[in-house]
Amino acid sequence: MHDADLSQALAEQVRAAAESGTPLLIRGGGTKDFYGLRGEGEPLSMVGHRGIVSYEPTELVITARAGTPLAEVEQCLRDHGQQLPFEPPAFGAGATIGGAVASGLSGPRRAFAGAVRDNLLGVKLINGRGQILSFGGQVMKNVAGYDLSRINAGALGTLGVLLEVSLKVLPRPAFERTAVFEMDEATALARLTALGRTSLSITATAHDGERLYVRVCGGERSLEAAEQVLDGQTLPESRDFWHSVREHSHPFFDRPGPLWRLSLPPAAPSLGLGETFIEWGGAQRWLRSDAPAEVLRDRAAALGGHATLFRGHGDTGEVFHPLTPALLRLHRNLKQAMDPAGIFNRHRMYSDF
Repeated sequence: MHDADLSQALAEQVRAAAESGTPLLIRGGGTKDFYGLRGEGEPLSMVGHRGIVSYEPTELVITARAGTPLAEVEQCLRDHGQQLPFEPPAFGAGATIGGAVASGLSGPRRAFAGAVRDNLLGVKLINGRGQILSFGGQVMKNVAGYDLSRINAGALGTLGVLLEVSLKVLPRPAFERTAVFEMDEATALARLTALGRTSLSITATAHDGERLYVRVCGGERSLEAAEQVLDGQTLPESRDFWHSVREHSHPFFDRPGPLWRLSLPPAAPSLGLGETFIEWGGAQRWLRSDAPAEVLRDRAAALGGHATLFRGHGDTGEVFHPLTPALLRLHRNLKQAMDPAGIFNRHRMYSDF
């Protein structure tokens, strides 16, 4: 498929939908359709709106149209010895860069290189009036008030139709090593807390219930320093392992049933509510449990975090942690400002808006 800029055609579709009050369901490659609620509306395909608009390897910035395949962006970066810092999961060959931003999902490196929104420099989008707007830019800077570029990361297309995204990129590390330690969950959490106080170039951690995996990347000196501290066995197929964690092909994820994603303070204790897979130095806990949603969410909130039903919700009940009244008001106000007719991805995040 050839690169193409369909901005004006997409804007016309949005204007027509806004005038008629027709809801639109924005869709890229469909690889993350399982995430969130099903939503409703006429499909608005972004697949044809694709192409890398600009890429300056020396400036560590890439700008691409939303329908550009994620694999194409990553290959372009690999050709120049670079990568997306947050290791976005694809969950399928059809994944797009716009979908990666809209879902806001990050891979194993997130705790050490920042989330999607931390590396999102700017966006071009269509708002609910059919206007094409640009926010942010191609440099890192702080601004007062709402950051309307980064607030679209993780919004699941409820605020507008992403047309272009500008992302920070980083050099690929010269060397990588993963150390493996046999230990239970409580011991692993304590070890992760201790490792967090070191200056090691750690770029990923995971605990599968029996083993702790710690990935370090960098130059030869960085790895030599890490080896003096990390005395575990070396994992031979390190890249394959972390790819399985990123893409959820690891055996823990590759089976049916509810899969919960809990965001917690890294030092939070073991949950004791089901089988757990831990990432991000303890901050992300994947949980397989049939416990009621209220029990899991209350437990997460008591520990200072929140819980999302990532897979297996069957389109029944809410997927995301309920918002506080103050946050709910902010969400509604922002939605009203960006999408006054409420046509974008209706009910995609919460069933009541």
